[in-house]
Amino acid sequence: MPAVRRQIKNIAFFGFSDFPKTSTNYREAFSVAQLLAKSGYTIVNGGGPGIMDAATQGAESVSGETLAITFSPKDAPGFEGRYLANRVDKEIKTSNYIDRMFKLLEHADCFIFFKGGSGTISELGATWVLAKLYYPHHKPFILYGGHWHKIIAVLKQTMKLRPVELKVFKIVDKETEIIPTLIEFEKEMTTFNHSHCRICKDKAFMT
Repeated sequence: MPAVRRQIKNIAFFGFSDFPKTSTNYREAFSVAQLLAKSGYTIVNGGGPGIMDAATQGAESVSGETLAITFSPKDAPGFEGRYLANRVDKEIKTSNYIDRMFKLLEHADCFIFFKGGSGTISELGATWVLAKLYYPHHKPFILYGGHWHKIIAVLKQTMKLRPVELKVFKIVDKETEIIPTLIEFEKEMTTFNHSHCRICKDKAFMT
């Protein structure tokens, strides 16, 4: 396996919180997290069930590093909250959903989006617009699964996407494409000259 130049170290997982452990989607996220943890990446997630739990369990199964950004709601009955079985090496607690989401974006260098619901859509939207705003200092993301081809095709046909907005992510259909995609992201990052950049000091939402 070729060496990766580690501008990307922490990778956040997003996806549906209701997938059971027996589902194909859970098993895929578990396997991807396991692969990444074996390769030295820290796995980041929101500390909940479903894809988030799969990410933690996959990483922990090979003694990988895990981080959760959590929010335990009092007045948000539609939010899944903290999943106690999702035990991580480090937890950062936040006070509300928005703070949690942006802390997830801050504490990761790259993002993987699995199949999900409206919460995943909101996280994708925030990730995508920040990547556009900060390009080429952006944090890239991966859309995992063949269903994303149709979703992106519809967005391209019906929405107003700028060319740069299509440069900040890649669709990956299978696990074996994950590491090569990260290596490609790393190579792209090295082509940008930041030596005279004034905005690189803001590391929260860019590399």
